[in-house]
Amino acid sequence: MLDEGLQTSFMKQTRLPVDLGNVFDKDREEFGEMMMMYGCAIKEVQTKLQVLNDELSLARKRNPIEFIKTRIKKPDSIATKLKRKGLPITVEAAMKNLNDVAGVRVICAFLDDIYRVADMFTAQDDVQLIKTKDYIKKPKENGYRSLHLIIEVPVYFSDHKEQLRVELQIRTIAMDFWASLEHQVKYKRNVKDAEDIVYELRACADVINRTDFHMQSIRDRIVEID
Repeated sequence: MLDEGLQTSFMKQTRLPVDLGNVFDKDREEFGEMMMMYGCAIKEVQTKLQVLNDELSLARKRNPIEFIKTRIKKPDSIATKLKRKGLPITVEAAMKNLNDVAGVRVICAFLDDIYRVADMFTAQDDVQLIKTKDYIKKPKENGYRSLHLIIEVPVYFSDHKEQLRVELQIRTIAMDFWASLEHQVKYKRNVKDAEDIVYELRACADVINRTDFHMQSIRDRIVEID
């Protein structure tokens, strides 16, 4: 378990509230330890991706990964999801039943980079693929596109090893730009003409999809010339 000083320091570094109110107040120490472990799992995945990107940069003379974003769910979001699933709001329930407490988003330039990175990453012998949801081949009704993987990686601590799950989202720059704007509309209150904006975003999703395929085609033609 984390001592109180280390737990408080970690929460400050990760911008987590030290005062958890009534959410995980009874499990304060365990919650701090859980957040630390998921933070380490994110670092593990991020390092693996950066190494893979560096290797592919040498082999293919370019980086397939443009940038990487990471996040850990906030306490209230964890509690809300547990409640929605009819589960107790405890650290144990969160670790056993939630796959997306830790999240890593990988942004690629081209469509084929998405699947290449996913295949190479999940082929590593210490990475276990738990679940795949391909919203690129089968987009959501609102137009959302992204490749979602639930993976499990080992994280080594001073006296034990933990197998921790991380949600890995891989998408193009255009997909990420669209998803960011759609998220604002979805969660921001009192958006004027929200229904019209949702309709326009759906149309934009189709345009973005065609653009991604077009850019992929152009890139492939350039590579053939080289």
